[in-house]
Amino acid sequence: MSAPQKVTADHQAEIAARVKAVEAIMIEKGLMTTEAVDRLAEIYENEVGPQLGAKVVAKAWTDPEFKERLLADASKACSELGIGGLQGEDMVAVEDTDDIHHVIVCTLCSCYPWPVLGLPPNWYKMPQYRAAMVRAPRRVLREEFGYDVPESVEIRVWDSSSELRYWVLPQRPAGTEGLSEEQLAALVTRDSMIGVGAPKAAA
Repeated sequence: MSAPQKVTADHQAEIAARVKAVEAIMIEKGLMTTEAVDRLAEIYENEVGPQLGAKVVAKAWTDPEFKERLLADASKACSELGIGGLQGEDMVAVEDTDDIHHVIVCTLCSCYPWPVLGLPPNWYKMPQYRAAMVRAPRRVLREEFGYDVPESVEIRVWDSSSELRYWVLPQRPAGTEGLSEEQLAALVTRDSMIGVGAPKAAA
């Protein structure tokens, strides 16, 4: 499997050109307006996406009672922060510890907790990722994502479905005791909530 996080500039340009072409056709045929396109972009940039998941993670890092509720019922806990909706009805948060690291995959298609993570990355939907992560998660994390999980740490792979959508509550980085929730949220990455990366280190 080629490294899923490495997308060439040519490939990005090709994808952008295709998107623009589809957008133009839909507008021309009256299926969608320019305003609707702009609104959809705004929603996925500002109202749903990894920044919302980061907000939830930061809250869990600083509020033990909220973390307990999150691990008991992720969808209900997220709704306390006004986060939820389509593809987020039955979410489960699994917590990384010193001894266990979690990683998420969907072996059947690309089920994914949109309200907290936004749109799934292209590599998440690739058959190569879905198959290889189940068979050899430690190797895939190391070779494809540059994320080396120590041999002493158990890796658990969670298979999302239309009934249950998993995501990871990563460990809080060391040296962040004095940071606010907003500052902590800035350290949380989408990849850390999928389990293929770590949160950013404290400055």
